Amino acid sequence: MASTQAVAFALAAEGALDRTVVVAEHQTAGRGRRGRAWADVPGASLLASIVVRPRLAQALLPAVSLTTAVAVAEALGAVTGLAPRLKWPNDVLVGGRKIAGILVESRLDPAPLLVVGVGVNLAQTSFPPSLEARATSVRRETGRGVERDALLGAVLAAFDAWRARLEREGFGPVRARWLALADTVGRRVTVDGLEGAAVGLDADGALLVDDGAAVRRVTAGELTEIGGEHAARR
Repeated sequence: MASTQAVAFALAAEGALDRTVVVAEHQTAGRGRRGRAWADVPGASLLASIVVRPRLAQALLPAVSLTTAVAVAEALGAVTGLAPRLKWPNDVLVGGRKIAGILVESRLDPAPLLVVGVGVNLAQTSFPPSLEARATSVRRETGRGVERDALLGAVLAAFDAWRARLEREGFGPVRARWLALADTVGRRVTVDGLEGAAVGLDADGALLVDDGAAVRRVTAGELTEIGGEHAARR
């Protein structure tokens, strides 16, 4: 399959129902955030995309990305016993290395439509040199494999539960849980030229960065963690 995202959008254009899920063994044109390619070894990852026809105000649509990160972290923890942490906005880390990524793409016309992509490294024992220091997998962290379908079921159950809370209660509960799992908050970071201490998450999901002169809101960008934990959490 070229891309679960592309297939999910095609199915949605044909009228696929909310919560339709597309799963692949391998992608030849997988996509990551900010236009990056997502490379995978056949059969070694959970690769899935979910069609979401949101029941949310448009201002809350960006929160779906953070909501999905919380769901994936919780599902991974429940199935594997690991203790995942979250890097803003939606990377899932174990031991400081990326184990899962999330891509949310949208079409707003004629009605809001989201496709939520989830990629989890399951069975990889090595990565390309460019990723070796930054990526990990369930097998690397636990020494054992995990059934893809079991993890998919856990991810979908957690996603359904957190999505329902987002639609029913707003972003507050998601924000609180994201902060409890956050690896980013409390560290020095750089985000597209801004450097400072990550001190919290705003009410709409923006990262709050204290650059020494003021607390700045960051709504998008490429984040790099560069320091130890010294900033106050808000």
